[in-house]
Amino acid sequence: MGFQSKNKVDPNFNMSSMTDMIFLLLIFFMLTSNFVTPSGLDISVPSSKASKKVLPKINVGIDKDFKYYVNEVNIPFDLLEDELRYQLSGEEQGVVVISIDKDVPVQYLVNVAGIATKLNAKVTLATKPD
Repeated sequence: MGFQSKNKVDPNFNMSSMTDMIFLLLIFFMLTSNFVTPSGLDISVPSSKASKKVLPKINVGIDKDFKYYVNEVNIPFDLLEDELRYQLSGEEQGVVVISIDKDVPVQYLVNVAGIATKLNAKVTLATKPD
């Protein structure tokens, strides 16, 4: 009598399920990780205990040489309002994050915040965590 099993076990291991799980985990960690927007400007911002991360669309920087930057592009102060108006166009209420060197006098911050407020934008000061 020849007894043979109709179900044969395949000795090969199928990796497709494991690769699906790895890709799902990779996507999960990429979506839940903190987004960091590195700035190429040499600005030493002040520290704060209540610091939180904001993804700015418009970043205005003022360095220790009193140069103004909008999204890392050097802009003279007299053209700053026009540039911010252009960057904020099409948005009901934009967010302007001001990165100012801690050695720069407060008046420069007030000037930029006044321009942004005049254009109906929310103003946030960039700080580093304490």
